[in-house]
Amino acid sequence: MTKGGAPAPKRLRAYRRGGRAETLACIFLMFKGFRIVARNWKTPLGEVDIIARRGSLIVIAEVKARDTLEAAMEAVGPHALRRIEAAGDLWLARQSGSAQFSIRYDLIAVLPRKLPKHVKNIWQNR
Repeated sequence: MTKGGAPAPKRLRAYRRGGRAETLACIFLMFKGFRIVARNWKTPLGEVDIIARRGSLIVIAEVKARDTLEAAMEAVGPHALRRIEAAGDLWLARQSGSAQFSIRYDLIAVLPRKLPKHVKNIWQNR
């Protein structure tokens, strides 16, 4: 933070880059037939970038804007995976009829000058 409570310029750029990446990831998922259920869903356990639904499938998506897919995957460490899973489980528990849903934890990597990369079931791809 700078004097007066404003975020530092570098932090502000990162925040804006992340917001643009999340918007692009939402559009990408919608083109794949998903409906965006929630974005930046905050819980005491952490935040989920995107919750999307297609039929009975619920996707809890973490979005990373990085230069390479490898860098995006490395940015989601074990602690982040636990936080995302706990927040996703909490969201699911609050839904009526949640037994009918399948849940999957994905990564959307937003790369420069390329279509986003959708890594399905990030736990199995580590």
